Amino acid sequence: MRKWIGCWIALLLCLGGFTASGAENSAAAACVINGETGEVIFAENADAQLPMASTTKIMTALLLCEAHDFDRQITVTEEMLKVEGSSMGLLPGDRVTYRDLLYGMMLASGNDAANAAAISLAGSVSAFADRMNEKAAALGLTRTHFVTPSGLDADGHVTTAKELAMLASAALSNEEFAKAAAAESAVLCYGNPPYRRTLKNHNRLLSEEGVIGVKTGFTKKAGRCLVSAARRDGKLVIAVTLHDPNDWEDHRRLLEEGFAGITTTEYSPAMATYMLPVIGGGEDALEVRIEPYRVNTVQTEAISTRIDLPKFLYAPVQKGEEIGRISYFLGEKTLATVPIVAGAGVAQLPQKASIWKQLKNNIRLILRGVLYEGT
Repeated sequence: MRKWIGCWIALLLCLGGFTASGAENSAAAACVINGETGEVIFAENADAQLPMASTTKIMTALLLCEAHDFDRQITVTEEMLKVEGSSMGLLPGDRVTYRDLLYGMMLASGNDAANAAAISLAGSVSAFADRMNEKAAALGLTRTHFVTPSGLDADGHVTTAKELAMLASAALSNEEFAKAAAAESAVLCYGNPPYRRTLKNHNRLLSEEGVIGVKTGFTKKAGRCLVSAARRDGKLVIAVTLHDPNDWEDHRRLLEEGFAGITTTEYSPAMATYMLPVIGGGEDALEVRIEPYRVNTVQTEAISTRIDLPKFLYAPVQKGEEIGRISYFLGEKTLATVPIVAGAGVAQLPQKASIWKQLKNNIRLILRGVLYEGT
């Protein structure tokens, strides 16, 4: 009897489409994506608009990084400090660099750092919020809207778990942002006069295998919010939970499920070998082979390519010389663009060859030439 009951329960779970993560997850919304391709691996209420607390600082820090002015030093004003909550300890009159503000936001979750960056970059908090929303639109975040640079609660300050994961993926492609997001601690120098001090990262997951960030957050309205990212064996997984009282444990599980959901494969286009005519060479043509591309995806069947090769080549051709390019796509998203190189060299025809022989050879090769693009 117990055996039959167990079988019926198992069958009902399968028919209902329940997953372990769906049953155990305690967040109001959650999403896990392949950080390289943007593919969704797990989603639960992932398109619901919710407050995001200090995970907002991912956008603020990204815009600061894109200013490319890390050594710029500013003087902190009283207006910059008109903000409550977590702080990196800034006082009016302090001298602080943009790099200090970046680490103050990402490690100490300093609302003072976010406000100082916003006012310095845009002149006011509201003007900086406009920049945040312009960047969100450029990234395709249609259900995200920013009001504050710090993430303090405000009417209309919302995002979704899926779009926050997309934002984290874009931010991690910025080298300076990625360094700050992964730092467990940082020694900075600011104040009046500046002096050395150490900030510790609030992100507990950074001590675990492969974790490279990203950002914690909390307000009474938003609850506990967390964006995490981990890289293992060339795979990048990004997990987001919003309003999650058990975020640390949820993220440990979600990251593992994310890695399990990504397949590593070597992908080759339908046609991977071409014969390119060579004009003025000791060989009539050069065989070009496109090597398999290693890709981490959830759905390998969705990959397509565009191959760009010339109609013909002029001798001499050096071995290893770039002669074309191949682009890999997942839907409309470009995964990578890789050079196509000559696998062998082709020497130029010797000077003693007659002009007539070269002309006939060149005409014949041009007529045989084909422009290859797209598979």
